[in-house]
Amino acid sequence: MADSSFDIEVGVDKQEVDNAINQAAKEVANRFDFRDTNTVIAWLGDHGIQVESASEDRTRAALDVLKEKCVKRKVSLKALDVGDEREVSGGRVRVDVELVTELPSDLAKTIVKDIKATKLKVTPTNMGDRIRVAGKKRDDLQEVQAMIKAKDHDAPVRFTNYR
Repeated sequence: MADSSFDIEVGVDKQEVDNAINQAAKEVANRFDFRDTNTVIAWLGDHGIQVESASEDRTRAALDVLKEKCVKRKVSLKALDVGDEREVSGGRVRVDVELVTELPSDLAKTIVKDIKATKLKVTPTNMGDRIRVAGKKRDDLQEVQAMIKAKDHDAPVRFTNYR
């Protein structure tokens, strides 16, 4: 029997993020407190979101609406790297939000070290952007997943590529 394996990655489902952005933009367009502020919530490139409005407090409120929609769509807020507020032309305020899509090397080392500390018969392999965990028993792999879920990491960890 061949070894079973799975990958540990960092990231979110982009379609769910897109749905959250669309829902937030629709809510901002319909809410009375955003009237005449010309508030924008939209994609900024491939891995970023732009939140822009007429004032700081409206920008923060729009960002809160975006976060609320992300939570409802089960998108981890750990995936959102919120930048600083900055003024742009016309006295408007913009916040750029980046999506965390890569596994930081220090987090990868920590996860590999934690897996090895369990003394289970599994082999973690750091592959740069993901960690592959292989083992003969699926029960051991499930224990590793439970252990990683129990630890609160600063990134949206997900499990993919089950074999």
